[in-house]
Amino acid sequence: MRAKLNLLSALVLGTLGGVLATGCQTYDFEPVEPLAITQTTETRRIEARERKPNLMLLVDTSGSMTAPADPSLAACKRNNVVCGDDTFQCPISSGCDTRWSALQKAMGDFLGTSGTIARIGLTTYPSDDYCGSTGSVAIPLPTADKEDDVTLDANAKSVLAEIQSIKTYRTASNDRVPVGGTPTGLSLEYVGKLPELQTEERSDFVVVLTDGLPNCNAQFPKPYPNSACFCTLEGGCEYAPEDGCLDKDASVVAVEKLRAKNIQTIVIGFGADFNSGNESGRQGAATLNAMARAGGFARTCKVDLDCGTGDTCDKAAGVCTRGFYQAANRTELVNALKEITKKIGSDPCLLTFDPEELPSTDDLVVVYLNGERVDQGPDTWTMSGDTIRFTGSVCARLGESTPANPANIEVRAVRKR
Repeated sequence: MRAKLNLLSALVLGTLGGVLATGCQTYDFEPVEPLAITQTTETRRIEARERKPNLMLLVDTSGSMTAPADPSLAACKRNNVVCGDDTFQCPISSGCDTRWSALQKAMGDFLGTSGTIARIGLTTYPSDDYCGSTGSVAIPLPTADKEDDVTLDANAKSVLAEIQSIKTYRTASNDRVPVGGTPTGLSLEYVGKLPELQTEERSDFVVVLTDGLPNCNAQFPKPYPNSACFCTLEGGCEYAPEDGCLDKDASVVAVEKLRAKNIQTIVIGFGADFNSGNESGRQGAATLNAMARAGGFARTCKVDLDCGTGDTCDKAAGVCTRGFYQAANRTELVNALKEITKKIGSDPCLLTFDPEELPSTDDLVVVYLNGERVDQGPDTWTMSGDTIRFTGSVCARLGESTPANPANIEVRAVRKR
């Protein structure tokens, strides 16, 4: 009896700007009496290693980042008043993270483990304590055309150090704190003019990480009190008739301009309830969703389950109803960032099994490289959970593969029934 089954469905982790790997898959099942064992053979031909992408982080450092990440926590309240300003600073050490302190911790987790997945740089906004759009890059992308792990890791550490240098509240020795409005559209325009993000050799991405509604457009066409102005300020827009209005249209246009230059925009809404029943929540979700869809990197799906709890799949378009990534806390932000990195870069040294069809034990896995058997070991490959990681000289061989000098990996796995 012979049959075919999609046993290892995630061998190639998503590539952009070209095909990283092609493969043929044959799954052979040999009958035994009684039927107790299945054998699977997986082949993969690696022909080229895609150049690592450029990824510019555009991080919102507006004043609302001092609000608590989870205002429902008892530690974030005093006499039913929620913390988040200089008169009642959130007790971070007691478990009440602000949006900014939670973001700092999430970035520590992410950059410490995934800093070499791309050439990462950092830009923050606003540039002042009011509405100034960003006008400089805090941490540039790696110089020249470097993409080795040592260089990328060092750059990721510089990005993290810059983020960590901005404190939630002013101290005697540091007055760099989140403050001001959210000039998202204007800051996107600035980033879109960076020549290092307009390359032919690499895929280019901007990750917008924001907790608030974009505003700060001094050229807003129908300022307050016109009904076309949705005021984003808690105190009202009487004294900021243009700057206080929700700047949805201009922000989407800025993303479209980036896309026209082959720069994809990834949108993460962090630390705010974009699904809330209030109008601000609905406007926030609609704005970030429009930006995500315009950016060419909306969350993709085939069925509703792909989109998570409370969301659905637009099957005709192949994208989730909520196109942007949403994170309410540190853990969710780390998960969102990791999900994004899986899509923007691929690792030829990783092979993932379908969890439901794992081999019984790793000693029932046999690996061949270019027809020669490769035994498991620290310089060849190891298996952990549902993943085989190729290491040492084997990983180097895969990474150096070219169309003229391809690497052929064959994995045979046995599963006891």
